[in-house]
This record gives sequence, structure tokens and C-alpha cells, in this order.
Amino acid sequence: MAKKINNFKHKPFWWDDAKLEQCNLTGGIDELPVKISTLIVGAGYSGLSAALTLARAGREVIVVDAEMPGFGGSARNGGLIGPTLHKLGLKGLTAAYGESKTTAILHESMKILVYLKEFIKSEAIDCDLILKGRFYGAYSTKSYDESMRRSEYLNKIVDLQFEPVPKSEQYQQIGSDFYHGGVVYPDDSYLQPAKYLIGLCKLALDAGVKIIAPARVTGVEYDGNRRIAHFGHRQIEVGQILIATNGYTGPELSYFHKRIIPIRSAVIATEELDPSIAAGLSPKGRGFGGLSRLAPYYRPSADGKRLIFGGRTFEVKDRADRYAPDLKRLMTRIFPQLSNARISHAWSGTVAYTFDHVPHLGEHDGIHYVMGYCGSGIARASYYGRMAALKMLDQSEGKTELDGLEFSTRPLYSGKPWFLPYILRWHSFVDRFGL
Repeated sequence: MAKKINNFKHKPFWWDDAKLEQCNLTGGIDELPVKISTLIVGAGYSGLSAALTLARAGREVIVVDAEMPGFGGSARNGGLIGPTLHKLGLKGLTAAYGESKTTAILHESMKILVYLKEFIKSEAIDCDLILKGRFYGAYSTKSYDESMRRSEYLNKIVDLQFEPVPKSEQYQQIGSDFYHGGVVYPDDSYLQPAKYLIGLCKLALDAGVKIIAPARVTGVEYDGNRRIAHFGHRQIEVGQILIATNGYTGPELSYFHKRIIPIRSAVIATEELDPSIAAGLSPKGRGFGGLSRLAPYYRPSADGKRLIFGGRTFEVKDRADRYAPDLKRLMTRIFPQLSNARISHAWSGTVAYTFDHVPHLGEHDGIHYVMGYCGSGIARASYYGRMAALKMLDQSEGKTELDGLEFSTRPLYSGKPWFLPYILRWHSFVDRFGL
């Protein structure tokens, strides 16, 4: 039963009609064999996409998770889907990798968006996919001008479709005068993340994958001869291992733990709203985002009766009593008409950032990995999970534009981002005053 705090459910809204138990697990930790051909650690979008690809290629695959499948970010996120353009920004990406490599990475980002939509359609996954685009609001006139220049450049080099929205036309897109205009990306979309996760589970199970949970991996090692996965006191020999734990990568996976920055993202759902108010929030049924450092994201529920509103939280732990009021204050700054709306659900999860702001996949000391989606994980995890599997199969189709990028850490970083609350508070201050 969900815990109630301040009269709202402390659990994802998605879990009301998409219970993770529907994944029909193969068994618990006692069901693990003494030898495993292919082991995937993490039963989220990445791990299940990889498992599906491997199983359909004839591999015997076991997926394990410390909790239930999707318990992490995969069944907690806001459900918004875009072309996953990188967080470094165009200037940062070009400075890091050069113009040619940047263009190639951006082309792949557009390819990923198309891949996800085609995958959901071809596999007939019932996940409330809404193909109505997203409006990004500009916090200032300067921000609006910058978004136009950026969109025009991306349209030129990767054919990113966009629609300028000056402030005078803003009400056609959003029931708010909070922004200074913005831009619509018509190819963006949103879905019900837990339903998508359950759809992936069912496909993987139908392909012969075994999903065992809860089964927490407490370490992996490769001595040049054997790969060993530790489950507490048990040691299991494995042919190939893929680590797909993303924002839930713990210290037991030390190499990866020191390269992932877990950032807590929180979400609230309103109660069912008055139909006239609900319809006015998003006149065209679009999802939303803000062109700001804290990157709020929000969208209507699939039935259009509620608003789902998320953003970064200053809290390191899951403190719904703190982040729910913070998110509601921001929500009502954008939509004053929701000031009296009750919050029905509040929840959070951790997303995985990397120090270079790009995802990483590859192999380290005989262990395959895929992670680091930097807050844009639905399409990326689905695509790169598949690519990681193709690499494990030694197939050339698994080549990506991220191959060979150094998966770096920083001196003295242990995997605990003590500095994040200070950085996020500074970003909040800068956003508030339009600096």
C-alpha cells in the first residue's frame, strides 16, 4: 500500500494502472543457476531491450534486478520523449568532439527518436503513446532568441522540425503567460512509462528471457579467464555480463559508481481537474518543458484529466514532504489556475548524469555496460540497450557514434555527489532572475 504524506500517495501515479508485478517474474534469487550464459544486471529499459535483442538472436539470457523490474527510473520518469540532444549544448559538444563528430552524434540522436516510435508500433506495445509534440517555454526574451538560433541551426544540419511561438501566440500552446514565447518540437511525444516497461518485460519473457528479482548483485569481476557475479555469499560463473543499472549503480560496482552522478528528479500528479481547467492547460495536448537550468518537464495524463509535473529536487534522499510543495509552487507560478488543485501523487527517482554529459556504452575489463542518459532515458536506453546487445553478439550493426568515448571520472569522486544541492540551488537562483 502506498504511504500517504500530506494527503497524497507517495508512489508513482503510473503504478495505479500498471503494476510492476505484471512482469510475471521467473523467480527469486534462489532460482539462479550455478552457471549463466548471459547475465544482465538491471531490469529497466536498457537491460530489457538488450535482453530482448540477445534472446531473439538465440542467446540464453537471465536479467536480475535488486528490486522489481522498472523500480528505478524506468517506471518513475515523466514519460516525455524527444530527440535526446545532448546536455553539453551545441557549443560544448563541438568544443569537446569537433564539428564533424558533433554532427554525427546529433544525427544519431534524431535516429533514436524515430527508432523508439517504430519499435513501439511494430511490437504493438500498449503504452499510451501521445504524438502531439512539445512546447519549450523561454524564460526571457534572450532565452527565446537563443532557442530560435539553436533550432534554426539544428534544422539545417539534422532536419530538426520546429515551430517558433512568439509570446503573442503563446496561449495557442499553453494556458499560461509565464513564458516569453517558446518553440514547439512537433516530433516530440510522451507515453506511460510503467506501461512501456511492462510491455518490454512481456516481449523479453516471450522471447525466452528469465527475469529474476529481487536479486541484488554485490560485485562482478573478470580475471582474464572467468567472469564471476557475486550475489551475497553466492558466486556464479557467467559467460557475458552487461551492467545496465544507470542511476541506481551502487558502490558494489565501483568502476561504474565512480563515473555516474545520480541526480534526484521528482514528480507530482494533480487530482482530476475540472474539465474546463484541464483542457486549457494544453490546448493542443502537447507536452512541455522549460528552457532553463533546472529543466522542469510536464504533460497531461493520457486521459487529459490531470497534469503530471516534474523537475530536479534539492534533496539527496526521497523527501516527498519537501519536494512536493516545491514542485507545486513552481507549477502554480506557471499555472496560477492550479493553486487550489490537490496533489494526488508525489514520487522521485535518480537519473544518471556523466561528467561529459553523454551516455556511455562499451566494455571495461571484460564487463559490458550501458548507462548515463543524463535525464533523457526513454529513447536512449531503449536504443543503446539494443546496441550494447549487438556489441555482445559481435555484430557490426551495434556500432554507435558514442563508441570509443572515454568514460571519465574526477579525482576524489566516490560516487556520492555531495556538491549537487549547492549547484542546483544556484541554478534555481539564476533561473528565477533570468541571469
